[in-house]
Amino acid sequence: MATSHLPVTKIAHMLHGADYNPEQWLQYPDILHEDIRLMKHAVCNVMSVGIFSWSSLEPEEGVFTFEWMDRLLDSFAENGIYAFLATPSGARPAWMSSKYPEVLRVEANRVRNLHGFRHNHCFTSPVYREKTAIINRKLAERYGAHPAVIGWHISNEFGGECHCAYCQNAFRNWLKQKYGSLDALNHAWWTTFWSHTYTDWLQIESPAPHGETQVHGLVLDWRRFVTDQTLDFYKHEIKPLKELAPHLPVTTNFMEAFEGLNYWKFADVIDFVCWDSYPTWHGTKDEHDLAAWVGLNHDMFRSIKGGKPFLLMESTPSQTNWQPVSKLKRPGMHMLSSMQAVAHGSDSVQYFQWRKSRGSSEKFHGAVIDHAGHEHTRVFRDVSEVGQVLAQLDDIVGTTVHPQVAIIFDTENRWAVKQAQGPRNIGVNYEETVRMHYKPFWDMGIPVNVIDMDCDFSPYKLLIAPMLYMVRPGVGERIERFIENGGIFVSTYWSSIVDENDLCFLGGFPGPLRKALGIWSEELEGLHDRDANTIRITSGSISGLKGEFEVREMCDLIHLETAEAIAEYGHDFYAGRPALTVNRLGKGRAYYLAARAEKPFYHDFYRSLAAQEGISRVLDTELPQGVTVQLRTDGVQDFVFVLNFTDRHQIVQLDGHEYTYVLGDVAAHQSIELQAYGVVILKRQKTEYGIRSMLQ
Repeated sequence: MATSHLPVTKIAHMLHGADYNPEQWLQYPDILHEDIRLMKHAVCNVMSVGIFSWSSLEPEEGVFTFEWMDRLLDSFAENGIYAFLATPSGARPAWMSSKYPEVLRVEANRVRNLHGFRHNHCFTSPVYREKTAIINRKLAERYGAHPAVIGWHISNEFGGECHCAYCQNAFRNWLKQKYGSLDALNHAWWTTFWSHTYTDWLQIESPAPHGETQVHGLVLDWRRFVTDQTLDFYKHEIKPLKELAPHLPVTTNFMEAFEGLNYWKFADVIDFVCWDSYPTWHGTKDEHDLAAWVGLNHDMFRSIKGGKPFLLMESTPSQTNWQPVSKLKRPGMHMLSSMQAVAHGSDSVQYFQWRKSRGSSEKFHGAVIDHAGHEHTRVFRDVSEVGQVLAQLDDIVGTTVHPQVAIIFDTENRWAVKQAQGPRNIGVNYEETVRMHYKPFWDMGIPVNVIDMDCDFSPYKLLIAPMLYMVRPGVGERIERFIENGGIFVSTYWSSIVDENDLCFLGGFPGPLRKALGIWSEELEGLHDRDANTIRITSGSISGLKGEFEVREMCDLIHLETAEAIAEYGHDFYAGRPALTVNRLGKGRAYYLAARAEKPFYHDFYRSLAAQEGISRVLDTELPQGVTVQLRTDGVQDFVFVLNFTDRHQIVQLDGHEYTYVLGDVAAHQSIELQAYGVVILKRQKTEYGIRSMLQ
């Protein structure tokens, strides 16, 4: 069995559990007693506790009531259940908001919020930092050595921003440290436009709906500051925990493709990555398109810590109560979606929440225990079945995979793309574009890392950078080296346009990628939604790629320099001009797609490219539509997950390797059968694909 990457010695199994809020049930002691029985019945071994418990831990300023938490954790320890103990800063008590209104956030409109909601607090406020330090120190003193506690859960789903005077001053100090002088700042922000030059640091304000939003460098730096200030608050939170309980790992739960924070900045200060996944299953005709997006997120969160396993900290065992329509999971979907997380690298399946709240905003959110209060429900049976399967996957704990393919999905680039005021202000669909480049690999069963542009490119055979509009210093040079050393690089229209300050590159686009791509971009046309063009393959540079494909939204009019054309436009005044190119540089090649193609192009392009470049599938077989394959390995055995995201029975042919079913330990023969929303886990001797992660 592999040792988990988590610096936890108390447990070396797949984690299974939920957010648990016993403070809501302190007046119902029979329920608390029953919960322990039900947790064991559902094969749960961990709970996240204390996440929003501040008013129960400190009902009055300086008055601490930990006895209920003592009883809970002692009961966990007696029953073989562990805890991620949360710091309660995600929601402050009413007494604090009343006595210290400065802890409440000021919105971009410069109006201070009233008490309410979650995360309605200022990360810069000295009072909030003081009160957080006090409660966190007391938690560490009391529970840092408790046998049930295996890690710290810091706050909950960090997000949002504050525009109060404290934050304005902190922002100005952040800018002073970054730029050193107003002259440097004014140049970086190009403030001479519209006569917005700053002559005093006090003139600088954060973006506001009734103030400045058009200086793009300012908006970018504000978003960077919000990330840095949130990260600084996180460091403030963990300081007493690391001081008093250095053996316990710390983390905070991330959210699906969250745009508000640059999660990559947290990589060095979290001990492991976890995230909260809430797909809208059964909301679209093609379930597998959504499943691929969820897979992309799993791959991104796995990539943040260099491929180490992560934790699925929250999911729903049933439905949510905040999506437009709260659909029930169809039979099989709970197991399938849970095993999808494990297949992509999770060492846990956890839920929000264990027991439904009786009142307030999430009283109808899915939970393991419904208001009926017993185990005789379909949801509880589904959860128990997941627990039983996880209990048989000890050999997979700590394993991972090192993909041959990486896609750049960069947060700062995402910010810049969306504020560019460029060729299509009705939307350039950056996220959807990334999804379309990812989906063919999901369809083929080829693992992918999802990275930002500052990551190391050298481990990969194929690097894909859709709409890399912003290119930070040194990135262009590293991409050149990647290609020269034999890598295959794919870029698209609307790439290498601006630097890290959103200043356009001079001398012609695509800026620092011009040598790598061997082209010059003269004009970029935005198309109306009703418009379309075509590209026609004219060269055999990619074996097997042929035909004509529809393109929409943006068409780049380029000139060949050192590149050669593979395809040309079919219509409009630029018919016959290059639309897909290849440039040879050193031992490698760079491809440039000049227009946004429809889905069939990506399918054909990447299938042909993967075959030509020898990029391995997990299973060397053709998969039915809607079925994908993922891999984890310990360096001796490969664990192969075959997942069916369709409502139909499917048969998958196996390749020439010898396979055994992980559940049951019997041999699999020439093919396997998958029920609707079914999953099968196989094992085989290690192939060329993947090695055990570098475990701590």
